[in-house]
Amino acid sequence: MINNKVVFIVGPTASGKTSLSLEIAKHFYGEIISADSMQIYKGIHIASAAPDEDEKQGIPHHLIEFLEADSTFSVADFVLLARKKIDEIISRGKLPIVVGGTGLYIDSLVDNIEFIEEKTDYELRSKLEAHMDEIGAEAMLKELSKFDKTASEKLHPNNRRRIIRAFEVYLSTGKTITEQNINSKNRKADFDSLIIGINFSDREKLYDRINKRVDIMLEKGLLNEANSTFKKGNGNGCFQAIGHKELYKYFENECSLEESVENLKRQTRRYAKRQITWFGRDERINWIYPDTQNNYLEKAFDLVNEFLKEV
Repeated sequence: MINNKVVFIVGPTASGKTSLSLEIAKHFYGEIISADSMQIYKGIHIASAAPDEDEKQGIPHHLIEFLEADSTFSVADFVLLARKKIDEIISRGKLPIVVGGTGLYIDSLVDNIEFIEEKTDYELRSKLEAHMDEIGAEAMLKELSKFDKTASEKLHPNNRRRIIRAFEVYLSTGKTITEQNINSKNRKADFDSLIIGINFSDREKLYDRINKRVDIMLEKGLLNEANSTFKKGNGNGCFQAIGHKELYKYFENECSLEESVENLKRQTRRYAKRQITWFGRDERINWIYPDTQNNYLEKAFDLVNEFLKEV
């Protein structure tokens, strides 16, 4: 019996989340909701590793390839749409399975983060962007630590948009984004969650899978796909997707294709490492390891079976 229960499958890129989610969906009559910040966009099917119709195996998938390439999409947008899809799936008597490696999406949905509606002050944003251009991201994080140490420690220097957002929230409301997150967690979620994490005990095996995945993407036509976004412009939305931006220097004749591909593999491995660090902090995650557990699928099924039992 589902009774407002949701299964989450998380982990680093190339770890096998899609395959695991499909097996669980087939076995437990589920539908899949993507929690991947790049799979939402049209035009980057190869780079985002979005499943095609054959790979979906007849399982309904939601929040995949529904936005135009230059559209902006926030974590608040994701939570709103994902909650709606969860309700719809449960109403059909099916099991919602949320799958993805975007940690902020997963945490915000599991923890029922309530996002404050507020108008964007574009003048303030422009000033903050100019200030960051002048002093750099590291210095901005040091300034952020003066009033929101928790956020400054969590945010990566490359996450320019989130850094600026932390300043915007504080300067506009007088409350830090950390305070808002803590207050929002006082609301209990409308569903119970089981979080299954998939990873590799041997990090090198994961990195080898990443390298091979990039090679396969290139065989499928990644170069042409990336060239398409390159010609459209380097702006919002999917234009900064890993898998495309690393190839732009090749299109600009700034480096060889081999150098761009090696950089793409390196950046993807670094992204996987950041995902592992993010999810590694969450003690609620039940980890399975395909490289050391011969029965990892059986373990995943056992976890779901126990979760779905009526109390």
